[in-house]
Amino acid sequence: MRRNAMGKFFYQGDTRAEFEDRALAHLQTVILAKLRRGESFAFSWKDDMSTGGGRTTVYLHAHSSIVFRYHGSRSPQINPHWLHALSNTANSGPGLYLVPEPAGPIIRPGDREEMTFAEVPVDSPPPSV
Repeated sequence: MRRNAMGKFFYQGDTRAEFEDRALAHLQTVILAKLRRGESFAFSWKDDMSTGGGRTTVYLHAHSSIVFRYHGSRSPQINPHWLHALSNTANSGPGLYLVPEPAGPIIRPGDREEMTFAEVPVDSPPPSV
């Protein structure tokens, strides 16, 4: 069985977490959209058992030092329904956390430049498929 490429999220230089490249691309889109709008929020994830398990939460704001490092060199396809689901968590009290990818249309990497985050409504449910 082939293991998916794992990228890394770094916060303030010393805090890091691994996410599958595709999930990391969706998290990056949501995080950067909120930070561009000047919105601060919490981001939480479950820690890997190899590091002791548990959970980590960081507070992201305009002056946060964050890095998204991908294992693969190809841009993953983007699912607007997943962006919507993630943005809903980011706008909630507990903040952003990774949720499973819902079914929905995929935007190919070549189409990515034409899609803006504003096209993914935050306060309405995704369209039915």
